[in-house]
Amino acid sequence: MSHIAREKTKLLNRVRRIRGQIEAVERALEQEIGCADVLQLIAGARGAINGLMLEVMEDHIRMHVVEPEAGSESERAEAAEELIEVVRSYLK
Repeated sequence: MSHIAREKTKLLNRVRRIRGQIEAVERALEQEIGCADVLQLIAGARGAINGLMLEVMEDHIRMHVVEPEAGSESERAEAAEELIEVVRSYLK
């Protein structure tokens, strides 16, 4: 069983909270509230996305890179390379 499937409910709950935060940004823009308030909402949503990314990334490292049962050395190296690609694109 994939670690994503094991954590599915927790991750989906986080995504639903993020959706709510994004909808709050949309409502704020529609209602033309102050830019400082909109920036605060955006910062909160960004933090939530970063938290979700960290959660999935940490599980990936633990399950596919660090764990000896994760597979052969080449499979672990491939998992590490996949992670590097994702981090690289995320930080651009």
